[in-house]
Amino acid sequence: MADSIVHCSFCAKHKDQVVKIIVGNNAAICDACVDFCENLLKDRKKTAKSKEEKSTVLDPRDIKDFLDQHVVGQDSAKIVLSVAIANHYKRISNADDKVEIQKVNILMIGPTGTGKTLLARTVAGYLDVPFVVADATCLTEAGYVGDDVESLISRLYLAANGDIQRCQRGIVFLDEIDKIARKSESATVARDVSGEGVQQALLKLVEGTKCKIPAQGNRKSSADTVEIDTTNILFVAGGAFVGLDSVVKNRVQGTTMGFGATFSDSSKIETDSVTPDDLVRYGMIPEFVGRFGSCVSLRALTKPQLINILTEIKNNFISQYQWLFDQDGVALEFDTESLDTIAERTLQTKTGARGLHTELERALLPHMFDLPRYRRQNILQVVINKELINTPMTLIQENS
Repeated sequence: MADSIVHCSFCAKHKDQVVKIIVGNNAAICDACVDFCENLLKDRKKTAKSKEEKSTVLDPRDIKDFLDQHVVGQDSAKIVLSVAIANHYKRISNADDKVEIQKVNILMIGPTGTGKTLLARTVAGYLDVPFVVADATCLTEAGYVGDDVESLISRLYLAANGDIQRCQRGIVFLDEIDKIARKSESATVARDVSGEGVQQALLKLVEGTKCKIPAQGNRKSSADTVEIDTTNILFVAGGAFVGLDSVVKNRVQGTTMGFGATFSDSSKIETDSVTPDDLVRYGMIPEFVGRFGSCVSLRALTKPQLINILTEIKNNFISQYQWLFDQDGVALEFDTESLDTIAERTLQTKTGARGLHTELERALLPHMFDLPRYRRQNILQVVINKELINTPMTLIQENS
């Protein structure tokens, strides 16, 4: 009976008119109808997902709990970030015509290696939204050599796989934002196209505007363009702001001249007390500072926190290198003293969590160079101690 069915039961096309026809119990379907049904189901799932996103209200505590699994310390910064993220997506998911909520972008201030980029990337992973990291030092005003500010949206559009709706809910992280501070208060002959000029160019983009970008994400192509509304794109800026503590100290302490002057302990002055006026004095223009209503301060990591990054959090550095060694059948272990030494060396270099990776790479390089040889020599375990952290290259010299 099945062999006698030669027409699709849905579109009535003959089997000779289609690539493939699938015959079942007194019915048949062609490949074209299968593709149509598949696309129909995908569209339905996408619509259901968008409705679910609209009705979802984020819990700041859930966001912080997720951040705790990936980022060590910075509790106060996580709380501020979690609330800001929850309010932002509450604003764009449950828009009310009666009340217009202004967008609040986020500014992160803290030493290098304290987790600014990781916090933003982790939040984007939690929200499942497109995310891009852009180095502010590579941006210039439109018409000058370098990337103009609209290239940020092009990259976000590509990260969203060409989905305009997802792109318009994404997150852009502007790294090294302190490097585009105004170079000097005095006027100069040369135009500051990578400093104040970039701040001026970013104003409308950060606040919310409609910009046209190439559909293929390539500025140099003459392809069709798409229009992206940046009103609901969250901009997170981060920077070390080296020297900002001096600006804060001068404001807090005031002058120390005269018989009645009081001296305060400068070590107690933290970036937690940064005001918009301090950022303006540092070199950021007032209009740019005003676009970032939420300011997050991150503190330098302590030794216990650095050790925690090495061993405890998800995808910690030690587990990554243990996986690499395991691919050659060699177990990798660290004693307590070696972990303490790695953290101490990182504190001395003041490179934060990034310094941990550098120290591990330096210490393990001689072993990774000889891993295939270890297996042939039946060396199935490598235990790292303090001596191998301080003088790792001696092993290469001895084996060469």
